[in-house]
Amino acid sequence: MPSVLPLGDPAPSDGLLPAQAKDGAEHRAFGLYVHIPFCAVRCGYCDFNTYTATELGGGASQDAYADTAISEVRLAGRVLTASGLPARTMSTVFFGGGTPTLLPAEDLARILGAAVDVWGLEEGAEVTTEANPDSVTPESLAVLKGAGFTRVSFGMQSAVPHVLKVLDRTHTPSRVPQVVQWAREAGLGVSLDLIYGTPGESLDDWRYSLETALSYEPDHISAYALIVEDGTKLAAQIRRGEVPGIDDDDHADKYELADQLIGEAGLSWYEVSNWSRTPEQACRHNLAYWHGDDWWGIGPGAHSHAGGVRWWNVKHPTAYAGRLAQGLSPAAGRETLDAETRDMERVMLEARLVSGLPIATLAASGRRAVAGLMAEGLVDAPAAVKGRLVLTLKGRLLADAVVRRILPD
Repeated sequence: MPSVLPLGDPAPSDGLLPAQAKDGAEHRAFGLYVHIPFCAVRCGYCDFNTYTATELGGGASQDAYADTAISEVRLAGRVLTASGLPARTMSTVFFGGGTPTLLPAEDLARILGAAVDVWGLEEGAEVTTEANPDSVTPESLAVLKGAGFTRVSFGMQSAVPHVLKVLDRTHTPSRVPQVVQWAREAGLGVSLDLIYGTPGESLDDWRYSLETALSYEPDHISAYALIVEDGTKLAAQIRRGEVPGIDDDDHADKYELADQLIGEAGLSWYEVSNWSRTPEQACRHNLAYWHGDDWWGIGPGAHSHAGGVRWWNVKHPTAYAGRLAQGLSPAAGRETLDAETRDMERVMLEARLVSGLPIATLAASGRRAVAGLMAEGLVDAPAAVKGRLVLTLKGRLLADAVVRRILPD
């Protein structure tokens, strides 16, 4: 969750949504995102809306955060009902951050329990929390499982100490297999997050990280190219020449290696940066984002969506808690997308999925572009013949460029 909020129209203090939000809602899934904005240490590459205790000072309390988040959960239930949206049970819940597991597991369980009280939870729903490897214990994972969590996503990032040091990660590589075992023993599914392209990371370093992660037999792997965001510590280090910059060719080599090794280990890609052992173990919460379903985002800076209406909360935890304490919506702004923008975003997101994009839904210019993309080996020819645009490995490496070519002129 980037720390800079977008521009938009002011959101009403009661949080009520425009009529467009309810149109067709009965045909869309509903999920919940819960942002936990706390970290023990701010990683040098991170541009998310997160805070350490030092940065927050006395202005916000981790101890009180669960109660504040529960206040928004209850407000969300009232707002959706008053805005005319149909009652829907949650199909997915995702706790992200920050480091959600810096809060006691009992607090995460209370937030989830409050959400279940408001909306209910579908049979077989996916409930995930992100976690740093040094922020869980066997006992805390057991509490999460007992509360209804089904899955934990560990921020492994790398298995190489000097790479972790550049990223300012606090865990040691040896911690990861331990927490994976604990999660398995608790009955939780396991995903591992990796980052490639860190300054100073060699191709052999990346190979070692991949092979190490795969040796733990996770259900799911996310592998993201490091992006250097303005204003971060890492950006300043690169600008001063203290660490080397980012190399696009290096990123491409590492992505190709990731796809090869992860595929050989029995996981299949389903989105440009994500692989799962079975289709059922793909992250359903993220798929809901990519398919344009509805979700409510709880927490400071959290974003929500319903029927082409997007809104986002005030950024700072103190301001967030203050608005809720006054009985006001914490929403800072919102935007209502027109049909053309919604269609463009659908193309941008669905083109990145292994399920692909129906070619017939593209504008005429996009349909004409498909033949050229096939000739360049960027889209899968057999899939295109059957009417779907599916990226090849080469196409995934150039996904943003491919999407630009199929968008309307």
